[in-house]
Amino acid sequence: MSIHTTIDSPLGLVLIEGDGSAISRVSFVPEVRPGGDDEAFARARQQFAEYFAGERTEFDLELTSAGTPFQERVWAGVAAVPYGRTRTYGELAAEIGAPRDRIRAVGAAIGANPLLVVRPCHRIVGANGSLTGYAGGLERKHALLTLEGALQQVLV
Repeated sequence: MSIHTTIDSPLGLVLIEGDGSAISRVSFVPEVRPGGDDEAFARARQQFAEYFAGERTEFDLELTSAGTPFQERVWAGVAAVPYGRTRTYGELAAEIGAPRDRIRAVGAAIGANPLLVVRPCHRIVGANGSLTGYAGGLERKHALLTLEGALQQVLV
């Protein structure tokens, strides 16, 4: 059974979904979803508040998500990109051992990431350092990289 909470952040509403012990989805939403369970996600709510206040550089939450073995490999690579740093799609592909002809597949796996912000796909940028696709919107990607002090590495 899935439960959820909504957090008001500087970048809009963040929806966190899970089973009460592990988080399965983090996304940006246009409006509060009724019936939330703030208490079940108290730890996540606190960590998000600390992150957006610039006091937390990594999340320590129980996560669960299901993807293909390739997606899981890409997502592990994304999760390894440190706070305040970026990687290009090509660099990430090389780091996880994916051949260069699989860069589009790496991008597709990143696009399927169900754990925005927590699994920091916003830290993956275009080959020339430019900001490219983000499920939360490029304005949010820009804001997240600015918050983390990584924007000087990328072309806007």
